[in-house]
Amino acid sequence: MPRIVLLDPSDPARLDRIRPFLPQSWDLTTALSRNPDDQIAALQGAGFAITGDVPVTAAMMAVPGLRAVHKWGVGFDGIDLDAASQHGVRVMRTTGSNAVTVAETTLGLILAVNRNIARGHLAVQRGEWPKSQLGAISMRLSGRTVGIVGMGHIGKALARLLTGFGCEILYTKRTPLPPGEEAETGARFASLPDLLATSDVVTLNCELNETTRNMIDADRLALMKPDAILVNAARGGVMVEADLADAIRAGRLRGAGVDVFSVEPITPDNPLLGLENVILTPHLAAISADGFAPTLQRMMDNLQAVATGHPPREGDILV
Repeated sequence: MPRIVLLDPSDPARLDRIRPFLPQSWDLTTALSRNPDDQIAALQGAGFAITGDVPVTAAMMAVPGLRAVHKWGVGFDGIDLDAASQHGVRVMRTTGSNAVTVAETTLGLILAVNRNIARGHLAVQRGEWPKSQLGAISMRLSGRTVGIVGMGHIGKALARLLTGFGCEILYTKRTPLPPGEEAETGARFASLPDLLATSDVVTLNCELNETTRNMIDADRLALMKPDAILVNAARGGVMVEADLADAIRAGRLRGAGVDVFSVEPITPDNPLLGLENVILTPHLAAISADGFAPTLQRMMDNLQAVATGHPPREGDILV
């Protein structure tokens, strides 16, 4: 009986939600914890694994009998692809599956920071009424310049949403889009320094890799307008959190919205905690209740394809 292991420890209720999507006669188990020993123990005798946030290390790829690892989502920075290739383990992801969800969350964070929605909510909950104070520092999005760092599925979905606000949209990526594809987004290519210096809003929607790790640091933040805001819905490692916190405290940035962190769950010593003009959310951007079933079915189809010797969905293959 083929067995899938959920590497992210899951309670019985979540396992029960997933089991109806299993191929016939397949089994489903979960790791006891994120501890490396528990992760390797969970993989013993399993042919397949699904990971949301848990890293998949070289030692895990070397477990005998492991045939495929599927990322629940798109970010693969925590998966050792070299080890997967070495051990003949197929690695897949659900390319583009959460693009609209992340784009909507990014837009939501932009609006929440610009309009001081979270600060207003917390103040009212405390019995306060800071209408004048917050109104005086709230800004519109319409007509502003928005810079998108990364123009893949998510960046393109965000650009489509922003056109309704009449924004000038800039983007940067390693290779500019072909002219026709760029025209469809309504965005214009800019170098990263020019994008940072010009934009009223900067959003990070790129992959985490060796070229983007710690990309937004003190020097890059110093290029931004002091009344600009930054939103990170990419990966925590793309941005140096301490440098962002310093820029916010010094008034060199008006605010920020952050959904992803260098260490997750967030630790009590994270420098972004306690800053009034920073909104923090627990890596929610890629998750939606209405995306659960189609994403899960897509993963199961890919894993079953590997099990039966058929090719998985082409765009989902990493290794």
